[in-house]
Amino acid sequence: MNRLLLVNGPNINMLGKREKEIYGEFTLNDLEQDVSDLVQEYGFKLDCFQSNHEGELIDRLHQASGKYAGIIFNPAAYTHTSIALRDAIAAIETPVIEVHISNVHNRETFRRESMLAPVCHGQIVGLGMKGYRLAALAFLDNK
Repeated sequence: MNRLLLVNGPNINMLGKREKEIYGEFTLNDLEQDVSDLVQEYGFKLDCFQSNHEGELIDRLHQASGKYAGIIFNPAAYTHTSIALRDAIAAIETPVIEVHISNVHNRETFRRESMLAPVCHGQIVGLGMKGYRLAALAFLDNK
């Protein structure tokens, strides 16, 4: 199973346009290409998915179960609100690493608690695009 799945939630499609002081200048396409290039060096393939809709994210997680070595997931604002995404992660056999571009613990109080972290393999926050690379490496180094 030489595949990883990269899933991004709401508003990540606006990278490079929104709040550059928080999220940087890179775009979603830049991010996907960067991680794809990295995993190819290890003989892996990266599939990418982004949605602004909670149900579509849940469906994609369900479809991914058992088909990937790991899932890199930035649930964005759903991190703090979605019990449904938490349940979807808990229900699948594929490990998930939660990633956030910004340091959510340095931001508004409501962003400091993740509903998903307790059912994830790990969590990486505040390292920008590098956080996605580190999540990929965590899966790749275990193979």
